Amino acid sequence: MNIRIYNARILTMEEDRPVFLGELHVKGNRISYVGDNLDAESPILKDTIWAREINADGNVIMPGFKNAHTHSAMTFLRSYADDLPLLDWLNQQVFPMEAKLTEEDIYHLTKLGIMEYLTSGITANFDMYLTPDSIAQATEECGFRTVMVGGLNNFSQSFEKLEEWYNKYNDPDKLVTFQFGFHAEYTNSLDNMKRLSQLIHKYEAPISMHSSESASEVEGCLERYGKTPTALFNELGLLDFGGAHYHCIYMTDEDLDILKEKNIYAVTNPASNMKLASGIARTCDMLEKGIPVAIGTDGPASNNCLDMFREMFLVTALAKIKAMDAAALDANEVLRMATVNGALAMGLKDADVLAEGKLADLIMIDLHQPNMQPLNNIAKNIVYSGSKMNVKMTMVNGRVLYENGQFFIGVPAEEVYAKANEIINRMKH
Repeated sequence: MNIRIYNARILTMEEDRPVFLGELHVKGNRISYVGDNLDAESPILKDTIWAREINADGNVIMPGFKNAHTHSAMTFLRSYADDLPLLDWLNQQVFPMEAKLTEEDIYHLTKLGIMEYLTSGITANFDMYLTPDSIAQATEECGFRTVMVGGLNNFSQSFEKLEEWYNKYNDPDKLVTFQFGFHAEYTNSLDNMKRLSQLIHKYEAPISMHSSESASEVEGCLERYGKTPTALFNELGLLDFGGAHYHCIYMTDEDLDILKEKNIYAVTNPASNMKLASGIARTCDMLEKGIPVAIGTDGPASNNCLDMFREMFLVTALAKIKAMDAAALDANEVLRMATVNGALAMGLKDADVLAEGKLADLIMIDLHQPNMQPLNNIAKNIVYSGSKMNVKMTMVNGRVLYENGQFFIGVPAEEVYAKANEIINRMKH
């Protein structure tokens, strides 16, 4: 399908390229042109049959946000398991309820999560959850882009399944891919982690995990092994091929040096970390050391809102509070974390910026709203005053999946909502 978007303010997220007035063309699932508005007599326009031409009316076209840490199907626990500290929340509420989930449940609940991503301008997510096959089915049916990551622990998933999923979903041209991963140090035995190291060395592949999310997590690891989680992972060879660490709140200077040396992405999840009273990540210290930082919402049970606008604001605001410096962490850097860095953390090298040949994963931000006026600085408006109401359109892989409040994911919205309520009501009884 050929789509032309014209009369747009284009924010490509390329280095040192300011917002400009122009147009963008999509052919199939790729961007074929991004540049100045073309004259009606231009050969490019005259020689192309357009399935659709969209007048952006001066609104912003930019890369979609990349949600670099999610547990999408945990939508069933939204506003159910609240107001508890992390480990009590996990052990007393989350794990017992998750034990009741079926693969079919996760299929339906994932679709609900995807719908919320679309309303927030999120075009891809890095999803760690229990049944990748049903997650992949839901994602593909919706037309969304997901990088699944293993969540191995002492009581779910297996090494055999991790390897099977890695080989099954290892085509970078597909909407759904898979990376190795495990839940965390405190939910895995030492033998598990050693075997995981052998597995990633076999494929020379990255691996991702929760790391240093709470003080008690780090204290427990120090008691067990005499090392922080990061130092332990490094000693075991788990960081030899990169990957992402989720949360990264209680990191020592030595931990940060390891992340830098091993080219590990730190994924910060400010709303979840605040709600669980886990703490504030050392985002500015990470950036100063040259550690790439991406942004995630975490799951809808601990957040409870899958909203990248809220996350972006919290990333910069909390960094300013932690540093007691209003100049800390410029909004432009935060926008890069939410787009470019998230894509690269997930291995989506063709979905980072808007440029010819890149994947057509993009969004339209409505500037014709009071929170976006005046247009003193569009990028900073998006971070400091933007909200979901400004997402006018979300396109993934060249397909418009959300536009003007309507979903185009192959299933009616109310059907998804009804199924989610049916699942949680069954589980409560």
